[in-house]
Amino acid sequence: MQSILTFFPLWIISVLFGGWSWFLFWHAWVFLVWLSWIIGIAMFILWIILMIKAYQGEMYRLPIVGDIAEKHI
Repeated sequence: MQSILTFFPLWIISVLFGGWSWFLFWHAWVFLVWLSWIIGIAMFILWIILMIKAYQGEMYRLPIVGDIAEKHI
């Protein structure tokens, strides 16, 4: 649940900024594409860190999303 609540919104934002920014925000296209790349890199780094923690068997809660996910389980 924590993974879904973390990565799905980040993925949506990344797709919107990267894929549709030329259509929606032509004047800010370059900035939004760079922002999309930064979000993508941050998602990849966070994914690797959380995969390592899960492989080690460590329960790790992200600061905001972890509390929300715990309430839904």
